Formats: sequence, structure tokens, C-alpha cells
Amino acid sequence: MKFFSFVQGIAMDLGTANTIIVKDDKIVVDEPSVIALDKHTDKMIAVGMKAKLMHEKTNDNIQTVRPLRDGVIANFSACEQMMRGLIKMVKLGRRFFSPSLQMVIGVPSGSSEVELRAVRDSAEHANGRDVYLIFEPMAAAIGIGLDVEAPEGNMIVDIGGGSTEIAVISLGGIVTNNSIRVAGDDLTEDIQEYMSRQHNMKVSERMAERIKINVGSALADLGDEGPEDYVVHGPNRITGLPLHVAVCYQEISKCIDKTVAKIENAVLSALEDTPPELYADIVKNGIYLTGGGALLRGLDRRLASKMKIDFHIAEDPLHSVAKGTGIALKNLDKFSFLKTSL
Repeated sequence: MKFFSFVQGIAMDLGTANTIIVKDDKIVVDEPSVIALDKHTDKMIAVGMKAKLMHEKTNDNIQTVRPLRDGVIANFSACEQMMRGLIKMVKLGRRFFSPSLQMVIGVPSGSSEVELRAVRDSAEHANGRDVYLIFEPMAAAIGIGLDVEAPEGNMIVDIGGGSTEIAVISLGGIVTNNSIRVAGDDLTEDIQEYMSRQHNMKVSERMAERIKINVGSALADLGDEGPEDYVVHGPNRITGLPLHVAVCYQEISKCIDKTVAKIENAVLSALEDTPPELYADIVKNGIYLTGGGALLRGLDRRLASKMKIDFHIAEDPLHSVAKGTGIALKNLDKFSFLKTSL
């Protein structure tokens, strides 16, 4: 007779924009961090991509919620339901009951004790038995293949949807850390505000995100690498009549410039706080960019020009944290920085 373990291990990157779950070294769930709820009963109707497709298109009976804002839980009940719904997507084997879960979850390095407790409580309510938390820059460093326990300084800049995490890592710990609540969502808001002000066009959050993906740029001059103009359709803010506007990357680079400058200044601040020996390592090794924000065109070149240090975009920046949490799950005994309480 074959006995199965009553405990299953999963690793999770609980992000503001997307939640990724890793099991047995494979990404098994990669879904938007959105949940659709019945307004009257608060019961879950849809989660992930199905819920995102409903976002900004709901009727009076349905509401869509993004449970995380600025990298932390803003709606505890919705987050718990979302985690349960996404975990159900993971094939945990044929069972008559849900197994207990051993979980490693990536969290922002600037999280307060209250925010960390909220993540832990949500995980435990979603059937997590042993819950380990790992700071996202540490997970990202592990995910891109750095030896985080070596006596050598490495700097990670992880730009997510709700927060930007900047950390210098050495000997299995974070030496200097700068976490700011400025990231991809702020770039999206900049684009919404710009389209309203400059073109008198109402633009939804989803449309602004599409503009960012198609023509978003940190530089006003990308040379031959510049994308083609993106045509945006929407109502005139004043008359309500339809508008069609071709948006170029140069104007988007100008409208998001202030937000990108805030990320620049945060990186500079972290470098100023770095001990000289580790600073020398960083100059030699370069700085690693991860997270969805790393995909912003020209960002690495802009930061390298400002800091006079090479910036390397991770091979798979969107999944670096998730991969790192997956590796940490397999090395719970090896990594001393993995604690049941950070």
C-alpha cells in the first residue's frame, strides 16, 4: 500500500500585480492578483485571469478587488480567498481532503511586523501549516543564480507592481535595504493622468497598462530600438465622443520621468549606505534588475548612465522572485535566513 505525505510544499510570490506559485521546481500558477466577489455575499466568483477580464467591466452584483496595494495586503479577507483560489489551481494529487501546506512566501523587505503578520495569517487560513517568509530581494538573488551566502556584495533592484525593493546582500543577509512604495502601478497612474491632461481622453487602468507595455520607455531616445506608435481608443473627457490617439514612446518617457527618477534616487540612496568593501564588489559585479519594471525599455541604460555602474536585466525578471522562493523551499535547512518569523 502506497502512503502519501500529508504535507505538500509550495512556494509563492505574492505580488501586487501577479501571484506566482512554484511546486516541484515548476511554475504551476501565474495569475493576476485579482479576485471577483459577489457584492452581497462576498463569496468568490472568479480569481486570477478570469477575474482580471471582469475588472472595470462589472455590474452592480459583482466587484473586482486587488487585495494587495503597494506590495502589502490591503484587503485581508479578499487576499485569503484569492490565495485559496490560486492554491486550488495547483494539482496536489488525488485526495479526499486538502493536504496541509509547507509554504515559502516572498514579502517586501520594507514590510512592517503588522504587514508580515497579515501575510502569515492569510497563508495559515489558506491551509498553510509551516509558513516561511523570505524578503523579495533575497529571493530574487537566489532566483537569478547568485551565491547569497558568499562573502561578496551583490545589489538587487526588484521593481514590482506596488513596491521597489533595493538591497545589498552578503553572507546570507541584507546589509543595506531601501524599500519604496513606488513601482509599476505608479507608472500606470502617470499614464492615465497624462492621457487625461494632454489628450482629454479617459483611459482605464487596463488601457494605461497596455500603453506602458507597448510604448513605455525610461529614455526619450531609444534609437532604432524604439517601438512603433500605439493607437489608443477612448472617450473624450469633456464631450464623451470617441477619440483615437497615436501615442509614441517619447511622450510616455516624459510623463513617467518623475516616477523613474524616484527609483533612481532610491538606488543612489542605497549605494550611499553601502560599506566600501561591498561597494567595490557591486562596481565589479554590476547591479541586477528584476521584477516587471526591469522590462521598461531603456531603464538599464538610464540607471547605468546615472550611477556609472553596469546594470544587468535578469534572464527572466518576472519570475526571479518566484524561482528563488522555489529554491528556498528545497533548502529550508540550508538557508538560515529563512525563519518562521522574520
